[in-house]
Amino acid sequence: MGLGSNLGDRLGNLVRALEELGATGDLEILDCSAVYETEPWGMTYQPKFLNCAVKAATTLTPEQLLELAKEIEQVMGRTAGVRYGPRPIDIDILLYGDLVINLQVPDLQVPHPRMAERAFVLVPLAEIAGGVLHPTGNALIADMASKVDGSNEVNFWEQIAGI
Repeated sequence: MGLGSNLGDRLGNLVRALEELGATGDLEILDCSAVYETEPWGMTYQPKFLNCAVKAATTLTPEQLLELAKEIEQVMGRTAGVRYGPRPIDIDILLYGDLVINLQVPDLQVPHPRMAERAFVLVPLAEIAGGVLHPTGNALIADMASKVDGSNEVNFWEQIAGI
């Protein structure tokens, strides 16, 4: 999963989202990348983001995991707004094993359909899953990260202690 925050206590928001994800009993956090500060993508006139990637084991289906992510976002103050706009937390399912999912209801696409364009997703993801082959067979995550535009603009922020 990919997590991002650019409103309020950005690092605190990431930590809280990780705690909320792990508190369900249906999901175990196995690994978390370092936290990176990145420029906003899409809508560029907003605060910088903190981003990280998380590897988890879960008994939840992809649809249930999406529902959990959206519940946590709402509890943490995310409201519907401008696409790619500022938010206290964003939780995206990037990969779910080697599954390829394309559902309209709920709106669920795995692998995340725009991850190949986003350095703020690929750089942290490569840290914890660099040797994973993208489910469409295109390339290893590490290779994708090394070639994505903006990879030099993803700056190490800090490690989250205890994860």
